[in-house]
Amino acid sequence: MRIKYIIPFPFDEAGVRARAAQIPEGLLGPDVDVDFVPVRNSCFLLDSYYESILFDAYIAEAGLQAEDEGYDAVVMDTVSDSGLQVLRSRLSIPVIGPGQVAFHLAGVLGQKFSVVTMWDTWGFFYRKLFKEYGLTDNVASIRAVNIPPDVEQLFAGKEEEMYQRLTDEAMKAIEEDGADVIVLGSTTMHQAAAYLTEHLPCPLINPGPAAVAFAETVVRLGLSHSKLAFPTPGTLQDEKLFSLVGADGGTRLSPAAG
Repeated sequence: MRIKYIIPFPFDEAGVRARAAQIPEGLLGPDVDVDFVPVRNSCFLLDSYYESILFDAYIAEAGLQAEDEGYDAVVMDTVSDSGLQVLRSRLSIPVIGPGQVAFHLAGVLGQKFSVVTMWDTWGFFYRKLFKEYGLTDNVASIRAVNIPPDVEQLFAGKEEEMYQRLTDEAMKAIEEDGADVIVLGSTTMHQAAAYLTEHLPCPLINPGPAAVAFAETVVRLGLSHSKLAFPTPGTLQDEKLFSLVGADGGTRLSPAAG
């Protein structure tokens, strides 16, 4: 089984390794290969609806050919689920969003969940997803430590401080907001998962591993998203997305010189 895991920033090898580290060894079956593939370009920090359309477009572009490339499933490395609807329309293989998986899993494990995230600026896309997924009544709160994230270096060099601050906000969500499950608000926060799991009195959901494990399960069950819900386009226009400019200044159709 091959899963394409789309990293939503044009990282180098070191950046890709940092994001790949969120999938624990032994989580998946021995026959499962996960390819961590960065997009060719991206937005900056997904701080607005303006940036979200760029996030959607470049993640979609990175996944358009996944079925032809021989993948059995696609997962995007972002709780925003950017590009999810587009790729479900374009592809027949399962396309899985960490946000959708994590939020619904929280509903299975408890009655009210809170998202603990890096900064309040991301609140707009959480609220958008809660509404789309029909989960607004299941949300206790969104809490943030309000430090703009470093999407490439993650928590490097400041682990102790960040883990404790996230734990403090999670405890407020539990004690003050009534949450009985906590969801990490970004796949960039995966390094904190083990610490929070050890220090919280309720389940902690780490969205990236949950999404990849769910993708494996869906493939093994022989299932995929409904084409009644996500109809295949009548006319393919992939070349329009392939004309997006990459971080190197070239496009997929006209690569940069050198």
